[in-house]
Amino acid sequence: MQKILVANRGEIALRIMKTAKKMGIKTVAVFSEADRESPHVTYADEAVCIGESPSNQSYLLGDKIIKVAKNLKADAIHPGYGFLSENAEFAEQVKANQLIFIGPDAHAIKIMGNKLAAKEAVKFYNIPMVPGTEDPLDDIAEAKAIAEKIGFPILIKAAAGGGGKGMRIVKNIQEFEIQMERAKSEALSAFGDGSVFIEKYIASPRHIEIQILADSFGHTVHLFERECSIQRRHQKVIEEAPSTVLTPKLRDKMGDAAIHVAKACNYVGAGTVEFLLDDQNNFYFLEMNTRLQVEHPVTEIITGLDLVELQIKIANGEDIPFIQADLEISGHALELRVYAEDPLNNFLPSVGLLSTYKLPKGDYVRVDNGYTQGMTVPIYYDPMLAKLITYGATREEAILNMLNAINDYKIDGVETTLPFGEFVCNHHAFRTGNFDTNFVNMYYAPELIDKATEKEARIAALIALKQYLKDINQLKLPN
Repeated sequence: MQKILVANRGEIALRIMKTAKKMGIKTVAVFSEADRESPHVTYADEAVCIGESPSNQSYLLGDKIIKVAKNLKADAIHPGYGFLSENAEFAEQVKANQLIFIGPDAHAIKIMGNKLAAKEAVKFYNIPMVPGTEDPLDDIAEAKAIAEKIGFPILIKAAAGGGGKGMRIVKNIQEFEIQMERAKSEALSAFGDGSVFIEKYIASPRHIEIQILADSFGHTVHLFERECSIQRRHQKVIEEAPSTVLTPKLRDKMGDAAIHVAKACNYVGAGTVEFLLDDQNNFYFLEMNTRLQVEHPVTEIITGLDLVELQIKIANGEDIPFIQADLEISGHALELRVYAEDPLNNFLPSVGLLSTYKLPKGDYVRVDNGYTQGMTVPIYYDPMLAKLITYGATREEAILNMLNAINDYKIDGVETTLPFGEFVCNHHAFRTGNFDTNFVNMYYAPELIDKATEKEARIAALIALKQYLKDINQLKLPN
């Protein structure tokens, strides 16, 4: 493999290119008008503008991307994550044009891209699944009856999607009908498919995912777990590896289950199997992501592996150069997704000019970055600026290094999730490992933050008053 086109933007495009360069492979960047000055464009060996700023006029134009790859004599296309990374039709087109798709084949993408099809595929392996329906639901009366049988609260979910879209928690029968209509409408808008299904709602789960690798020779391994329970709007913000709650026995059990999920669709490449873990340590298969995950750096740090390098080698027909017994966890890693969002305004995007943008540095700090000072954060894409990753020999060290790195990260011009990261890392529930996916709702609602700020202000005022009275008292002349 001599040349790779990276069909993505921002930090992930740059991160892939750095590994390619390390491997002696040339890179091609594609970019939209909004990204003309982006770091991934200047870093690549060659770069081609493929369209206007909106992604449907640039990064989602599979035919145009393939044409660029062929014109520049690239051998392969790496899709990164998002955009076309889980588009089975694009994977097929890449292969049909005698190019290598650095990812699984279309068959695996199709199966795992539909949650119901994925559940059907893994049934043979007796992998635990949340009680729910096995087929899409259209009839409201039938759906109501099934929901009552499963027992409220239940979760209505889009069959074709993820990221919290087309998902509704239903607490009782009275609100079922309106929530189902909303879920179907949102699913149709987001994925072009309004199919939904029902699952029992697990009230306080942890979100645990297992990284897997599989080569074309039938060899599959897992690279341990990532804890992804700190989320907003069902989307991850902070991830860590390893999890604080998995015992070695449970880790092995979940790892074996993840390997079986991969085998169920003849998976080849890097992928992630996601599970829910309840408060009794029962785990349930959630879905499989057929691509590189945003949070892959924490796995790289605790294993010492380069997942992009392994992706490229597997796509190039090489086998995995180690077995499960060779792998071990070393230390602890945290990742904070640095979004241009306002955490105190429901994490809404905060776009604008990065008038100050200085990255933290240190021996135990890694920043997978996509921006430079003076750039404008565009409105057209996911607002993630970078990923801040820290390492420590222990979890406590990794948290301390994260707090120091957050303090050293300087950004002006937009609101970011850095203060949220600081809040989480200082919170008792997180420090003790006693948290789940409800962390934000329980501890970070704006009214809770305002209340805590008021309390801190009152305490500070009382301390100041006490000191003032003490000082006045000392100044009084003796009788």
